[in-house]
Amino acid sequence: MDVSNKERNSEVQTWNEVTLVYSSALKQINTKLEILNDEFQHVHQYNPIEHIKSRLKTPESIVKKLKKYGQESTIENMVAYVNDIAGIRVICSFTSDIYEIAKMISSQSDIKVIEVRDYIKNPKPSGYTSYHMLVTIPIYLSDKIVDTKVEIQIRTVAMDFWASLEHKINYKFEGNVPEYIQNELVECAQMVSKLDDRMLLLNEEVQKLEKSEI
Repeated sequence: MDVSNKERNSEVQTWNEVTLVYSSALKQINTKLEILNDEFQHVHQYNPIEHIKSRLKTPESIVKKLKKYGQESTIENMVAYVNDIAGIRVICSFTSDIYEIAKMISSQSDIKVIEVRDYIKNPKPSGYTSYHMLVTIPIYLSDKIVDTKVEIQIRTVAMDFWASLEHKINYKFEGNVPEYIQNELVECAQMVSKLDDRMLLLNEEVQKLEKSEI
């Protein structure tokens, strides 16, 4: 059945409806990731996903972001300009898992990839590394279909540990982090990158040994 753009992208009218559609989007993508992880275990005897975290942005954070963009605090602007109202963080063991998970997500027929930002190949000046995907997934309500945006961040355990510490530091200093601490964070990020590379090589060596014993 052909669904017109107007029907498919029906406007979200109230905050309760915002909460409903974005919560539903998180549930759907979370379920997809769990199924893909189970399938990967079945086929390869290995789970690429360590764990999954999901969250909805608070109204206060959304308003703050709209002000930053110079936009009025309306439901329409919220949906149009704030891309990370719904966020999922996927934590895996190795950098190779990150790209495998991204590939699996992209292959889902009802998920549309809007934007990709690879901060692993191109880290931020702060040292931040992660793989970001902005996607949409259709949410089927009783009277309409709403294409809903979800930001997916995929990173290793080590990357997640670093990002969590950086977030706490930035929060404590309200964004005005002393230069020597910023420099220390960059050095730690470089150490995290080297650690991830060494752990990946070690895992690949173990896999080679396992295959040679078969």
